[in-house]
Amino acid sequence: MMGSQDFATNGNTAHTGSYYAASANTSPERPPLKGDHSIDICIVGAGYSGLSTGLHLVEKGYKVAIIEAARVGWGASGRNGGQLVNGLNASLQTIRKRYGEDTANFVAGLVQEGGEIIRERIKTYDIQCDLKEGNVFTAYTGAHMRELEERLNLWASYGIENQEMLDKEQLRKHVNSEVYTGGVIDHSGGHMHPLNLALGEAAAFEKLGGLIYENSPVVHVDTEVPSPLVKTAKGSITCKTLVLCGNAYLGHVVPTLTARVMPVSTQIMATEPLGEERARELMPTDVCVEDVRYILDYYRMSADKRMLFGGGLVYGGTDPSDIKAKLRPNMEKVFPQLKGAKIDYAWSGNFALSFSRVPQMGRIGANTYFAHGYSGHGVTGSHTFGRILSEAIDGDKSRFDVFENVPWFPFPGGRMFRVPYSMVGSWWYALRDRLGV
Repeated sequence: MMGSQDFATNGNTAHTGSYYAASANTSPERPPLKGDHSIDICIVGAGYSGLSTGLHLVEKGYKVAIIEAARVGWGASGRNGGQLVNGLNASLQTIRKRYGEDTANFVAGLVQEGGEIIRERIKTYDIQCDLKEGNVFTAYTGAHMRELEERLNLWASYGIENQEMLDKEQLRKHVNSEVYTGGVIDHSGGHMHPLNLALGEAAAFEKLGGLIYENSPVVHVDTEVPSPLVKTAKGSITCKTLVLCGNAYLGHVVPTLTARVMPVSTQIMATEPLGEERARELMPTDVCVEDVRYILDYYRMSADKRMLFGGGLVYGGTDPSDIKAKLRPNMEKVFPQLKGAKIDYAWSGNFALSFSRVPQMGRIGANTYFAHGYSGHGVTGSHTFGRILSEAIDGDKSRFDVFENVPWFPFPGGRMFRVPYSMVGSWWYALRDRLGV
């Protein structure tokens, strides 16, 4: 979805050279934080988690300021695949097995909430972000199809019945590719322009009185005092409640959180505009797609009919030397029709991976909250967590307490060995995918 002093911009605060940045709606440059201030609530990070939390809180009447090291949506929120995928990275089956039926029931009750919040925000605040409906999961093997069917049946047992199985020919009505055995369509999924969603939420937040300070890397946080303090190079904010939403770009400012997650980069490229006819030939129903392999491909059509194709993982959050060379073979395997197509944009971004693949929410001290570790499912998850954080800050901690009490596990080997450990695990699951087991 990195600078020792802050939330990891490497000193580069301009938006990455992505298709999203090139096609973003007009947005003002906000001033950096200067001088000393006090406010009800201070949020660090102007991505989806921070914006969702902040927007819920200003709607409730709180005075809220968001401090952002770079620009609104600079990190994963403005770089991701733009897909509204319901659920967490960890499956309901895994959650039930690991944490029990009560927790599984709780999670099942909110896995579609993030998408609902996003659609409500888009409607209420007239956010122009090219929202489209439909999300398809594709299978390469019979084992993948069984996995999808088990998932569909499990979700249905919790009352989630928006999905249906697709055989090979039914899938072709959505994705014109020969490589898949079949799939599942989630009618409650969808896709949109992720940076424009973030910019629209920021504008709504400010319209209701919220303050956003950009280009303001945090250099110090004091969470042990009754009124938390946040310092930047040129200013400070003292607040009644602090919310940390640095996620994958969290540096070493809050060491307590650094060991909880690992930055992982994923890559996306955008072709030249393909035209209406060719786009409809490839993706007849204009849904978004991801396959079910451990290291997966994900793709969709943009509003101006470019193929946005993403995939790959780099543990530790570094960028590959040649994104186009990495992704083009995957795209051309799925769509031989795009062989040699011109690539106009290619970019990378970090998301925060937790060892359990379950996002984390909690507190440091009495008045500092945090949320992170969406593990590749942050578009919807961050919006749900933003609402839950706002509920907790407003006095209703019932849902917050469930997530705060879910055990978290450090990566084996600690910070030094978490990357090689994860690479070995990734190699094993990729091998299973290739063997079809």
